[in-house]
Amino acid sequence: FSPLKIRLGGSLQDKVIYGTDDNQEPCTSFVKDPSEMFGFTKGCLPMKRWDELNAFFAKAGAKIIVGLNALAGKSIKPGGSAVGAWNYTNAESFIRYTVEKNYKIHGWELGNELSGNGVGTRIAVNPYAADTAALQRIVQKIYKDVDLKPLIIAPGGFYESKWFKEFIDKTTTSLDVVTHHIYNLGPGVDTHLIEKILNPSVLDGISGTFSGLHNVIKNSATKAVAWVGEAGGAYNSGRNLVTNAFVFSFCALLWHRLMGRNVLSTSFDGTKKIRSYTHCAKQSEGIVVLFINLDKSTTVQAKLAFNSPMTLRHNHESRTLRIQRMSSKKMVIELPQMVDAEIRREEYHLRAEDGNLQSRTMLLNGNIL
Repeated sequence: FSPLKIRLGGSLQDKVIYGTDDNQEPCTSFVKDPSEMFGFTKGCLPMKRWDELNAFFAKAGAKIIVGLNALAGKSIKPGGSAVGAWNYTNAESFIRYTVEKNYKIHGWELGNELSGNGVGTRIAVNPYAADTAALQRIVQKIYKDVDLKPLIIAPGGFYESKWFKEFIDKTTTSLDVVTHHIYNLGPGVDTHLIEKILNPSVLDGISGTFSGLHNVIKNSATKAVAWVGEAGGAYNSGRNLVTNAFVFSFCALLWHRLMGRNVLSTSFDGTKKIRSYTHCAKQSEGIVVLFINLDKSTTVQAKLAFNSPMTLRHNHESRTLRIQRMSSKKMVIELPQMVDAEIRREEYHLRAEDGNLQSRTMLLNGNIL
């Protein structure tokens, strides 16, 4: 998690006014109003508050991504489309203030969930690409005397192949990061969230988004990389005792501590309820194998088989690990003998307290975290 990246943005970012000295609109807070898009009026970010936030960011040592209002100057048509040129005057003033104060921004992101069909409203590909190019020009101008320039990031929406392909092809010289959002479990009010979380087909379903976006970028002239800019499984704040409980955990802390960046192709010959992942270790020699058992009533005995010890350790292009289910009595991991080293294994077992998947207490090797 180091350095931590903090993204400022979300549903109301496209209703934010920046309270710079040359801002002509009143600098007032958001007011709840059901008749307005997203249920709130416009709201202003005072520069005093921005100063306070940046003092906090500096102490935290975090990298900051700021979402900008992409709807400024646009009007919403009855069909839901946002049309008109982006009025970047206020955003430009905000960026200039930020640079003059020497605040470090890792990236500027244009818009939130306005791509494709959009959420609340939408911007077509051509104007969105033009607005992104305008942001890039503004940043280049204001940061001309700054060595390390921030990233240009967009569109921060849900992946739709046709829209994203056209957008990426039209922003090859202006875009650094393609962001998309994932809430593949649906709304938090769904009473079947646990069943979805434990369903391999639901979990595998999102792979099409990743492979689709990967192929679009690969086949484009862009140098941009893909980020998941926002994710939470279930949108609208999730569900109590589900998205804040053991069943929702992706073991992120252990993953970041143990799993390195080099990924080994891994297959499991058996039930789809066992998820298996293998990476080169992050801070030591060897590999890390992660098993996630989605079936509360079944335990397995697994045997690991490498394609070849020498290939595994020296060939970075071809590395495979095969895991075979031996029985359903207990979890036992058998490792093959290596050619020139004694095998040493560390095991980490992460479980819910009392086996309750909705527990908010986790046990690591039997100890409460």
